[in-house]
Amino acid sequence: MESVSDNWQQLKKNFNFTWKNEELLKESLTHSSYLNEHRREEKHHNERLEFLGDAVLELVSSVYLYKKFPEEQEGFLTNLRAALVNTDSLTLVSKKLGINKYLRLSKGESKNITSSSSAILADALEAVIGAIYLDQGLEMADDFITRNIMSRYQEVIQEHSYRDSKSLFQEMAQERFRKTPQYKTLGSSGPDHNKVFKVGLYLDDEEIAEGLGKSKQEAEENAAKNGLAKY
Repeated sequence: MESVSDNWQQLKKNFNFTWKNEELLKESLTHSSYLNEHRREEKHHNERLEFLGDAVLELVSSVYLYKKFPEEQEGFLTNLRAALVNTDSLTLVSKKLGINKYLRLSKGESKNITSSSSAILADALEAVIGAIYLDQGLEMADDFITRNIMSRYQEVIQEHSYRDSKSLFQEMAQERFRKTPQYKTLGSSGPDHNKVFKVGLYLDDEEIAEGLGKSKQEAEENAAKNGLAKY
């Protein structure tokens, strides 16, 4: 079995600690599709760690923003947190850390990982966070999240990407076209506990844009964001 210590030195430089159990890091980067082709070698994929990491990320990001913006209301904090931890943002951070280079995927999934909207990369980052929490505790997970994810808050604010794209698109559509946008679920993929939804944005019967997300709400938000980019 390959050793993380032998092959993943560059990736490990992104952590300010020495892993106690490097198998947790390996598991966090093992997609379920990989097991289909390596059943004799591997027994665990990263979905349980992703589940845990998602909860840790929500806690740490909420506390961080609560303390960072003591005068802001709940709505602002919620929108800013959503912009920082949505699939697009986590995918961007994942690529910056080089996680895409170390993911263990089936041959079929490997061909699709170059997609900028790939939920696989966002899921893997959450799994890494879960692995850090188990291996090092909440303090080190907090440090990792703060350095790599929450540190982007100024960029998000400057780009106004924390604002609700659905509301912005509706305002624009009603002002320019006197129409109310509609959202339709076009499909979903993945297991029940880890689905990716595809939603279409329409004005009357015309499809304006599509969006992907780990929930229908996130997919609608991304569809609105993509729609705004066209006008």
